[in-house]
Amino acid sequence: MKTTNEPDLPESDLPESVIRRRTLKAFGWFALASVVPVGVYSWIQNSPNLAGIRKPLRKMLDVNEDIASTYFSNNHLVRTYPVEAAARVPRVNGFDGLRTPLPDDWKLQIDRQGSDGEPQEPLLLTMDDVKALPRQELVYDFKCVEGWSQIQHWSGVRFSDFMERYQLGTRSGKAPSPDNTDDLYKFVGMETPDKGYYVGIDMESAMHPQTLLAYELNGEPINNQHGAPVRLLIPHKYGVKNLKRIGRIFFSDTRPRDFWAERGYDYYLGL
Repeated sequence: MKTTNEPDLPESDLPESVIRRRTLKAFGWFALASVVPVGVYSWIQNSPNLAGIRKPLRKMLDVNEDIASTYFSNNHLVRTYPVEAAARVPRVNGFDGLRTPLPDDWKLQIDRQGSDGEPQEPLLLTMDDVKALPRQELVYDFKCVEGWSQIQHWSGVRFSDFMERYQLGTRSGKAPSPDNTDDLYKFVGMETPDKGYYVGIDMESAMHPQTLLAYELNGEPINNQHGAPVRLLIPHKYGVKNLKRIGRIFFSDTRPRDFWAERGYDYYLGL
């Protein structure tokens, strides 16, 4: 039974990205089978599925996440480069969530809760509201989980500044405070306007000083292929976590749904 939304097409008609994913998964299973006893391999194969993959493998990914989160720090910055080092033709990393036209009446929807936990009226923001915050530039090596990387030049606003300006992400409904991290929700969820792509981000990573709501690429407004009008840029995670065309943001103490985690990938996906 298929556990992905990959198209049911002849091999010759499949997109290159789908072929690469299938090849990587096939290689992974071959490598696993070559190093573990036949009985263990059979046990894994016959185990129930958990979040898109066999339960023992998902448990292994959870352990990897626990290890990665222990050395994460807001003081650990990804390497940056001069602007002239950035690619003139930035590579595109997928079209999930972008297959329908951008709504003419697009606004960034922020779901909020009161201090009593009850839902409040969503906050609807325009690009002018986003751009009212201090502009930041970031030139870094964008890394794709499929193995390629490219130095790219992005501009936008820090997500932490965005949260502070609009008093988001806290149970109290106040602006986040470094002196009261217990007030923060544990996760941030994001999805595209068509709900075709969605990610869940741990709050520590969302608050990292290099995490941006990006709206420019190479000094120009980002186009539809790269996630116009605004996308997530989270440099210390692989590209599949960098949601394009954000339509909705919400905060939660339980893990939000995550497109690729549901298809067998690591939820954390940190570098």
